[in-house]
Amino acid sequence: MPQTLTEKILSRASGKEVSPGDVIEAKTDIVAFHDLTGYHVIEVMEKAGIEKVFDKSKIVIAFDHLAPPPDVRSAEIQVMIRKFVKKMGLPNFHDINFGIMHEVLLEKYALPGQVIVAADSHTTTSGAVGAFAQGMGASDIAAAVITGKTWLVVPTPFKVELKGSPGKWITGKDVALKLLQEFKADYFNGMSIEVYVENPSTFPMDYRATVSNMGIEMNADALMFIPDEETKNYIKTMRGYEPALVTPDPGAKYADEYTIELSKLEPLVAVPYSVDNVKTVNEVEGKEVDQVFIGSCTNGRLSDIEIAAKILKDKKVKTRCIAIPASYEMFRRAMDLGYIETLVNAGCIVTYGTCGPCLGGHFGVAGPGETIVSTSNRNFRGRMGSNDSKVYLANPAVAAASALEGKITDPRSIA
Repeated sequence: MPQTLTEKILSRASGKEVSPGDVIEAKTDIVAFHDLTGYHVIEVMEKAGIEKVFDKSKIVIAFDHLAPPPDVRSAEIQVMIRKFVKKMGLPNFHDINFGIMHEVLLEKYALPGQVIVAADSHTTTSGAVGAFAQGMGASDIAAAVITGKTWLVVPTPFKVELKGSPGKWITGKDVALKLLQEFKADYFNGMSIEVYVENPSTFPMDYRATVSNMGIEMNADALMFIPDEETKNYIKTMRGYEPALVTPDPGAKYADEYTIELSKLEPLVAVPYSVDNVKTVNEVEGKEVDQVFIGSCTNGRLSDIEIAAKILKDKKVKTRCIAIPASYEMFRRAMDLGYIETLVNAGCIVTYGTCGPCLGGHFGVAGPGETIVSTSNRNFRGRMGSNDSKVYLANPAVAAASALEGKITDPRSIA
């Protein structure tokens, strides 16, 4: 029988042909965790009395959520994880100077056709290159670290097709928000989303990573882009080699299909307090803003920083604006191209490689009564700080335009 990408990947990983609904044991290609969850993973291993790893080369650890540590407890946790890394002799450890785990996986490790599990819900990000990537709890990740295996229920594949080319200031964030607007946050429970791009070059890897990142907000088990020339070019550019592409078979069956005409999309905004409470930017335009955040594992890549720099060049922001490229590599490239200087001159505060304000951790926690425009992925009550704050999720163009005007602004009206 012809197989979807989901079925093909999980058949290889389990050693048998699978179908939706099957409960399988799958071999993992990468197992990862970060500082916030790593403590619990190691704690589970210690309580079980099993401190070993199945393959040192397949474990990836990155400090990102509370990096650099903003308090003593965070510092203690990082010290504990560093000791674990040294004890186990793990080579793929990335300390506070490297990047957000999901971006690190994308830049350095994830490949088409892999099974990737990590102790964070936004592990779906690696689906941008065609990996089956899923977030799991500490106990499941501890078991995967030890055995190199995990159990899964094979999800039901759903196909999304992207046609045409996006218009000015339209990015992957608008595709993610369009899917949430159309299907809401619980429709894809028990499903995997496979995205086919009609014209691969019109929807670059940065955009794909944003959509895959927000697959978990759609409650999907995984969100994968079907590998194509863009996938091949991205990995070759970032790592110097061409990957083998794993794709669905012709005639593979999907539960359903949905098409997005990219040229018809408008800038979208998710308004408080739900990621699927989506409106066009014009419907919320004019709302006064206290702080803008451009970054996170959702929108902290080079094109996101470039968009913000284009809008803010030779101008000054009217509200607090925090910009955080997702990794040192993205920061360095943005710096070489002059984007960091542009943002700093515009009045933005810039750092790199930390989740910071996204989870209300540090480096820009929202205060009572404040309104935030953020390029991150969640806006439930209290997500970025005070329960009395409000978070509007948008693409980097809307965020930068809102910082420039001090209120939610349609970027098409100013640039």
